[in-house]
Amino acid sequence: MSYGGGYNSGYGGGPGGAGAGGYGGQPAGGYGPPPGGAGGYGGADGYGGGFAAAPQNRGPPAGADPQLWSWFNAVDTDRSGHITAPELERALINGDWTPFDLDTVKLLMTIFDTDRSGTIGFNEFAGLWKYIKDWQNVFKHFDRDRSGSIDGQELQQALHQFGFNLAPPMIELVQRKYDVKASAPSVPGRPPPGISFDRFVRACVVVKQLSEAFQKIDTDRDGWIQINYDQFMQTVLSLP
Repeated sequence: MSYGGGYNSGYGGGPGGAGAGGYGGQPAGGYGPPPGGAGGYGGADGYGGGFAAAPQNRGPPAGADPQLWSWFNAVDTDRSGHITAPELERALINGDWTPFDLDTVKLLMTIFDTDRSGTIGFNEFAGLWKYIKDWQNVFKHFDRDRSGSIDGQELQQALHQFGFNLAPPMIELVQRKYDVKASAPSVPGRPPPGISFDRFVRACVVVKQLSEAFQKIDTDRDGWIQINYDQFMQTVLSLP
């Protein structure tokens, strides 16, 4: 059984900022994982998960990393030269072999579809590839008990290290929102309650987005804001 999630049979790597470690990097807007991950390799046979499809051979463009191109080619099943949301959804799995949550796939598409074409080209895919690798190692770092999921205490530790000091009731709310197994009946063989890799990424990104939106309005940094209805709607609707 593998842990975490991401690209099945892919590669892990250390977390980093924009441009760290070769291809891609953190896209504009700062959605990359904060520092604090641990190094190591991901993959379906290790701590991570990854691409559900096996790589297939097709000649890479000039200057492209052949291995990265082979994974892009595997996800681009219709050979259009671009990856659609359904193709990305079929390609991504968690470490427990469950498919990625559709809302997380949509979030990834929003972040990495930089030209707003509705699809992801090879250069955009390079950034997405690194992003998943970085988050795999962040997930591994905070999954202290190696359960393959993030529990409430681990979530609190992660968010605290990222600089988000949420009160216990807020941690509990985030946990309930993103842990789909918390309210499910206990079934023998089912993974224990906890936030899966895909939902952990989405939870952290959403907390970051909301916190930054609040900070833009809280100009005096006193932890309180006063906004009217239009300002509230503009703030919420401007989030990716």
